[in-house]
Amino acid sequence: MSTRIFIPADMLAIALGADDIAAAIADEAKKRGETITIIRNGSRGLCWAEPLVEVQIENTRMAYGNINKGDVSSLFDAGFLTGGVHEKSLGPTEDIAFLKSQTRFIFNTCGLYEPSDVDAYMAHGGFTGLRAALDKTPVQIVDEVQTSGLRGRGGAGFPAAIKWRTVLGATGPQKYIVCNADEGDSGTFSDRLIMEGDPLRLIEGMTIAGLATGATVGVIYLRSEYPIAKTVLETAITRAHAAGWLGADIQGSGKGFDLKVFVGGGSYVCGEETALLESLEGRRGIVRAKPPLPALEGLFGKPSVINNVITLCAVPDILARGGAWHGALGVGRSTGTMPFQLAGDVKYGGLVEAPFGLSLRDLVENYGGGTRSGLGIKTIQIGGPLGAYLPPSTFDTPIDYETLAAIGAGVGHGGIVVYNENTDMREQARYAFKFCAIESCGKCTPCRIGSVRGAEALAEQVPDMQLIEDLCEVMVDGSACAMGGMTPIPVQSAIKHFPNEFAARQRTAAE
Repeated sequence: MSTRIFIPADMLAIALGADDIAAAIADEAKKRGETITIIRNGSRGLCWAEPLVEVQIENTRMAYGNINKGDVSSLFDAGFLTGGVHEKSLGPTEDIAFLKSQTRFIFNTCGLYEPSDVDAYMAHGGFTGLRAALDKTPVQIVDEVQTSGLRGRGGAGFPAAIKWRTVLGATGPQKYIVCNADEGDSGTFSDRLIMEGDPLRLIEGMTIAGLATGATVGVIYLRSEYPIAKTVLETAITRAHAAGWLGADIQGSGKGFDLKVFVGGGSYVCGEETALLESLEGRRGIVRAKPPLPALEGLFGKPSVINNVITLCAVPDILARGGAWHGALGVGRSTGTMPFQLAGDVKYGGLVEAPFGLSLRDLVENYGGGTRSGLGIKTIQIGGPLGAYLPPSTFDTPIDYETLAAIGAGVGHGGIVVYNENTDMREQARYAFKFCAIESCGKCTPCRIGSVRGAEALAEQVPDMQLIEDLCEVMVDGSACAMGGMTPIPVQSAIKHFPNEFAARQRTAAE
């Protein structure tokens, strides 16, 4: 009987040597006369344990973490094919504390099978939501999404049902579902993990969105830095077609939807929906003026839904379980779960899916285990490079859209970056300006010039704080999109919470 061994084939695991480990395990098994089957699965989100090797022992998977090529022989010696104990044993995967205490719905099957295996996806409940949607009218589908309270997981938190209902009510011979997979925020990787590990969930979510709005074509706008995701998505699309889950006649329903992948050009600004549309249409990724709204005049001037990956991946369970089920999760108007991503100086970096309402302290201390360096935490940045820097006094604040907004922060894409007590907060503020200067599309003066002048001002021995305040005000009020309008958030939060670090200082030799 063949023993099944699971080795992730996502970008992180491969970068850490997963391909070599898989080859070494295959070679060692052959030498020892062992019969094995190696399955290259998606990531479980335990980034701190990668490469993670799992061995199927009856109905349990035994996990071994931080494996390298040199461990392979000793793993066999320890009898890992039958669950033997090794110095890198983590026990049954589902019992690992980091994973066991999560509430996973969006990521509940990611890492359980080969990513594009349609039969395995269906065996774990895949396409149940789409089957339910095929039996509903477009209005009924949108009503379920509205009842769920689902809000965009890309940063703005805009109610998904409003976009969908607007596109449903729009007229025209063609409508589109556009997936914004241009995941560019530092410390974020949830889109990548699910596209590389469970792409059929995204395909199912987009297809449901198509049925809800009358759109028959979907486009995944993929970040250029994700070549593995491209290969996995295209394989999954091909297999979904072959199994009748995409195409002109989905499962004999007479309803059709098709998908393709478009690789972006590497611009951070293309994460903004109108710049993304410009890029999709073959032009430079520069923001458009609104109105018209993309829901009415989007891709190629046609009504278009633009949602990000995690938003669309939440949809299958909403249709399968009902909107009320999703609406009961979370707190207030922040319903459902959010895949938070822990990065920076944190002991256990990785993906944590949980309902809204837990705190930063829960995430960083209970899941993250504190800092990897052992130093105290100085600040946590939530919401990407344009998110606020929050001090320890705010760490018990519940994470939801409205509560974070009240303290000048935002959920963003769920990225949590931890900084230790040695962090230079003036340099962090300066970095925000520098990042904006590099990534700005250049269309508007406040963003293009304000970011450069802000970086220059913070490099001075005695920064002109009034000038910086004025620059922030102009960027917020005058920028054409969130690139310039949000850059002041990390700057102003650093000044507010760490004012002493903006006093006069001596120049260093490097300066």
